[in-house]
Amino acid sequence: MVTALATSSCGFYLRGSYNLPDEIQKLSVTSFDKYGILTRKIKRQLLFHGIDIVPPAEGVANLHLNSESYRESTLSLYQNMRIAEKQFNYSVSYTVMVPKKSNYTFSITLSRTYLDNPLSALAKSVEIDMLSQEMRIEAAKQIMRQLTRLNSYIEDFERTEIKEKNLRKLYQGIADDKTVRTIETHLYNKTKVLEGNSFSSHIVPQADTDGKNIITESDITP
Repeated sequence: MVTALATSSCGFYLRGSYNLPDEIQKLSVTSFDKYGILTRKIKRQLLFHGIDIVPPAEGVANLHLNSESYRESTLSLYQNMRIAEKQFNYSVSYTVMVPKKSNYTFSITLSRTYLDNPLSALAKSVEIDMLSQEMRIEAAKQIMRQLTRLNSYIEDFERTEIKEKNLRKLYQGIADDKTVRTIETHLYNKTKVLEGNSFSSHIVPQADTDGKNIITESDITP
């Protein structure tokens, strides 16, 4: 009990136990392949970690599988220039939509190597199928680990939203301030009243009785 309390208080989680956001405790799952193997593997992982899978609805978080792809590349050759070793690459892309927050897109890329024996084509085909199954399972587990990163993303979004809200209030308060300043400018012994918001001082020429110009600073009254 002491060990469990110590590990939970410091933020440490046992392998296979994930600190998932409250926003995805109920989650709908959609996919480019509704009945595909990867879709089933992900749903199984979500249920295993206590996530309720519900039908898509407004206000419910959604995990959408965008795509999965395979690619092979040659790593080495035999002396007769035949392919000896290949690398099998598997990629998955998915998007998590959190209501009233944002959309977050993630990607996973896995790779495995295998020997390409031209004399055992059937064995090679079986090996590729086994690799595909293995990487789908690993991809589903990595998706669960990546979902824990949503906590920091959501916190960043909320902090940014608070800052923007405060800035909007500040700007709105400045826009609502309609203080009018009156500036009196004396031109040739005549008084003209101007209204404005951007004047701090105004210098104009004023003529004396002899017709000479005298530079004076106008009076400013709030």
